[in-house]
Amino acid sequence: MSLLSQLTHNAGARKKAKRLGRGIGTGKGGTSGKGNKGQKARSGGKVRRGFEGGQMPMYRRMPKMGFVNPFRMEYAVVNLAQLNNLTGEVTPVTLKAAGLIKGRELVKILGNGKLQAKLIVKAHAFSETAKAAIEAAGGKVEVISK
Repeated sequence: MSLLSQLTHNAGARKKAKRLGRGIGTGKGGTSGKGNKGQKARSGGKVRRGFEGGQMPMYRRMPKMGFVNPFRMEYAVVNLAQLNNLTGEVTPVTLKAAGLIKGRELVKILGNGKLQAKLIVKAHAFSETAKAAIEAAGGKVEVISK
C-alpha cells in the first residue's frame, strides 16, 4: 500500500532546466548561449516575423502580380440534377428556400446531371447544355437581368 506522500515521478520524466549564466564551466556561462552582442543578445531583443535587420524585406522587394477585376460577376452554381426535387417555377428565391444557394447571389444553371421534371427555370445565366436539357424535358428557360 503506497501513500500519497511517497509517490514519485518515473525515472527521466522530470528534467532539470539548464541554468544559464552560472560560470564558464557550465557551458552556458557569460553570454548565456546568446552569442556576442547584437539585437538578439539584448533583453527584449525580439524581431518580428519577416524582419531582415532593416534591409528591405522580401515581401516588399517582390513584384506584386496579377489584376483583380472590380466588376467581376460571381455566380452561385446549380446543376440540373439538383433541380429534380423542385416543381413548377424555379427562381433564385425558391432555390434559396430549398437550400441550394446561400444568399442574394447571381444564379447560373449548369448542365451536369439529368433533368426528369418539366420546369420553368428563371436564372441569371444558363450553360448551353443546361438550356438544351431543360427544353428537351418540356420546360422553359427565362434569363433574369443582372
